[in-house]
Amino acid sequence: MSTVFIAEHAGERLDVTLVRHMPDLSRSYAQRLIEAGQVTVDGAVRKGNYKLRGGEEIVCTVPPAEEVEICAEDIPLDVLYEDEDMIVINKPRGMVVHPAAGVTSGTLVNALLHHCRDLSGINGALRPGIVHRLDKDTSGVMVAAKNDMAHHFLARQIRDKEARREYRAIVYGNIVPRAGIITGDIGRHPTDRKKMAIVRENGKPATTHFEVLERFGAYTYISCRLETGRTHQIRVHLTSIGHPLVGDTKYTAKKNPFAIAGQALHSLTLRLAHPRTGEEMTFTAPLPADMEEILHTLRTDR
Repeated sequence: MSTVFIAEHAGERLDVTLVRHMPDLSRSYAQRLIEAGQVTVDGAVRKGNYKLRGGEEIVCTVPPAEEVEICAEDIPLDVLYEDEDMIVINKPRGMVVHPAAGVTSGTLVNALLHHCRDLSGINGALRPGIVHRLDKDTSGVMVAAKNDMAHHFLARQIRDKEARREYRAIVYGNIVPRAGIITGDIGRHPTDRKKMAIVRENGKPATTHFEVLERFGAYTYISCRLETGRTHQIRVHLTSIGHPLVGDTKYTAKKNPFAIAGQALHSLTLRLAHPRTGEEMTFTAPLPADMEEILHTLRTDR
């Protein structure tokens, strides 16, 4: 299916214009379409950072969703809510969300394909139904879409900051202020492409709100609320202020004395409007046992 529109703003990047005119596309998916030659400017293929003059005809062709070839697997899911449009699950720490290079089984998508009869196809064959992601070693609330209508609606809420996401985290050190806001554009680390970092160029704006819940001297238990959903956002932002997450071996070399496999980060609540009824709904995933055990130890030793 092709979409045709006229560039309105001179000097605007092609990828920015594309997402603004086609709000159902994520920035990353828009970039992939551009790189694949599916977007033309006055008939010519351009790069995502191409600066428009204004008045050009832009044609974007979105290929049909590929037939899903990954296998459904009978993996237990902790389902918090489910209906004809969406499913909300409590993702366990250690589960990869979707297949990728080197990971073709045991993912949330494999489990969803077994559990659900249908999933939206907007994100392609490897990510059916996936509206947003959690890192492999982050636990908690996630929503997946069962049809394209629901996917468009849910993705738009997340992109437009209408959905509210709250996390719980345990970090190294004593965070002095009771609450604060961390900002900083996030992009690929300049030397380690497997990491993200706060960057001066080619990053995406990111904002994280935090509030201290309990202090333990060498550790702090906090609540985080996201305005944006960048890759590794909480992990990068907290590391940038000198308080990396307990157990996060990617962003700190600090010794982890606790029994937790991965970073101490949990998606506690997700509030959004239902894609069909518009009803505001809030879903909560209780703190996992590994983080509860850390807090019990810290409270006992205090």
